[in-house]
Amino acid sequence: MLNPKKCIFGVTSEKFLGYLVSRRGIEANPDKVQAIQEMSPPRCIRDVQRLTGRLAALNRFLSQSAAKALPFFKILKKADNFSWTEECQQAFEQLKNYLHHLPTLTSPRPGDKLVLYLSAAVEAVSAVLIREEGVQMLVYYVSRVLRGPETKYTLVEKLVLALIHAARRLKPYFLAHHICLRTNQPLRQILTRPEASGRLTKWAIELGEYDLSYEPRTAIKAQALANFLAELTFDEVKEPTPATTPVTADPQRWILHVDDSSNSQGSGAGLLLEDPQGEACSYALRFNFAASNNEAEYEAVIAGLQLARKLGVAHILVYSDSQLVVCQVLGEYEAREEVMHRYLSKVLQLVAHFESFKIQRIPRSQNRRADALSRLASTSFSDLNKTVLVEVLAESGYEEEVVYLVYPGDTWMGPLIRFLSRGELPEDRVESRKLQRKAARYAIRQNLPYKRSYLGPWLRCITPEEGERILQDIHEGLCGAHVGYRMLVKKALLLGYFWPTMRVDAQVMVLSCPSCQHHAPEHHQPTNLMIPITSPWPFEQWGTDIIGPFPRTPGNHAYVVVAVDYFTKWVETEPLRTITGSAVQKFFWKNVVCRFGLPRVVISDNGRQFADNPFKVWCEKLGIKQYFTSVGHPRANGQAENFDCTLLHGLKTRLHRAGSSWMEELPSVL
Repeated sequence: MLNPKKCIFGVTSEKFLGYLVSRRGIEANPDKVQAIQEMSPPRCIRDVQRLTGRLAALNRFLSQSAAKALPFFKILKKADNFSWTEECQQAFEQLKNYLHHLPTLTSPRPGDKLVLYLSAAVEAVSAVLIREEGVQMLVYYVSRVLRGPETKYTLVEKLVLALIHAARRLKPYFLAHHICLRTNQPLRQILTRPEASGRLTKWAIELGEYDLSYEPRTAIKAQALANFLAELTFDEVKEPTPATTPVTADPQRWILHVDDSSNSQGSGAGLLLEDPQGEACSYALRFNFAASNNEAEYEAVIAGLQLARKLGVAHILVYSDSQLVVCQVLGEYEAREEVMHRYLSKVLQLVAHFESFKIQRIPRSQNRRADALSRLASTSFSDLNKTVLVEVLAESGYEEEVVYLVYPGDTWMGPLIRFLSRGELPEDRVESRKLQRKAARYAIRQNLPYKRSYLGPWLRCITPEEGERILQDIHEGLCGAHVGYRMLVKKALLLGYFWPTMRVDAQVMVLSCPSCQHHAPEHHQPTNLMIPITSPWPFEQWGTDIIGPFPRTPGNHAYVVVAVDYFTKWVETEPLRTITGSAVQKFFWKNVVCRFGLPRVVISDNGRQFADNPFKVWCEKLGIKQYFTSVGHPRANGQAENFDCTLLHGLKTRLHRAGSSWMEELPSVL
């Protein structure tokens, strides 16, 4: 039943859950905005806490809220020494001015495609979620301050951290809608590359739960969104570009410096790849084949372009101090020699993968770092600095790769490869989500699919047909020993291969192997259902066994019947003259039932005194369940068997002075 006093009909706008909801969308509560605008500058820590608390209620409307409130957070860290600085006063005034023009947010409809933009600064990361309906309309702002080591992350890592924070804060939106991430950074390539750090790999697996796609950033149609992207920049001190460099580097262009070195000890090359933010990757190559200076320079260019291509670089500028190589690539010189012509063809083939490519000759004095790397690579390995990464090339870079048709049709890897390499998804939404979650555990390396692993090596993904040949070689090859299917699967994994049906295929192969079936050990014991041995209450479940025969005592006793409670480990024993069902029945009635009540379960071996009448009928009448251990493994009744060993050991250690009177020593041992 609705309460009429709490219901309002026919209104254009109304406050709901702390927000002003109207036909236009979701607006900030004017009372909360006015509470901040009427505040005077804080005079103590308590006032700053009050200010940040009021800002928290408006976070979803504030673009870059963490950056705007960063001076206030710094004051809270120094609670013992309050100081309202000029920077804080300026941020306070700017915040009040911004509150006059808060945007109106919209709510997405089911099935809408949402777009996410990211931004990163030195001490804060932010994200904005929008939906497009002719124009770009805001849905939600999220932001957070970087803490401790996070401020030292690279730009790409900060952007991925912003994506992770947005996915956690806006999880209902991410689970219910397709999210399109628009950025000019190669986030998708970096999250799927094998060289990613453990932190990036963990984030990539977490993001695999969502329906994400990546697009390059396009024109901004909303002024609020333009302000969001323009307000925060990645502030870093960059080295000035030398005045002698004639080409101005594009903000999104990567720069590659290459150089060669050839001497009597060998030949090598060095390359230095810089991203748009100025972070450099040093690389050295050593050749195990004879190469002239020009050939080594070509090898460096080819290796650098291949490295940039794997990183998803779209725009690249190459600097080299070799006039011959630069002019041949630009078409000013003709490549007359066959080797030079092959090198040139390989470079032009790689250039076609970039949206823009430029190469220019620079003086050797401006290429010192790449020159130093090439000289290190051309010397002996004993002289190399161990912090420099050196790759040894066994053959020339112009050698054409021979591609063989391995998969005649689509395989289980096809959808994964198409999604990881080209971002293609099935039309079915459910299958698309499943593929994205599954793809987080796979990666493409050198155009080959691999299954990721945290602790072990990455596993090469293959087809079931290839897996069958590998299993056949392991099972009955030169070093095959016709092992079982579990060991067969383990050896295939240790060799670095994976396919989804490998366990089923291995089991089928072992079962269909004539040698394995002919020489397999035969099990004559009948199969029994496995019964878990647990006891939830004291004296509910007892294990029983008979020990003997011992030397006959004056009373003609030669056996001992034992009963052990599984919960309390309490033991009851009694000497017996004969091991019959009647003797066992009397023992249980006298020592167990009359003292502790009716047990629920009695566990014993398959001896006739336990499994046959009269003990069996007596248990049925009293409602006591009997469980029997396996014929081949009587020690499954662990409690009773363990006590048997303890009792025998105690009697043996005391009988050296007691002679045959073991019955007299039995109470002492107990």
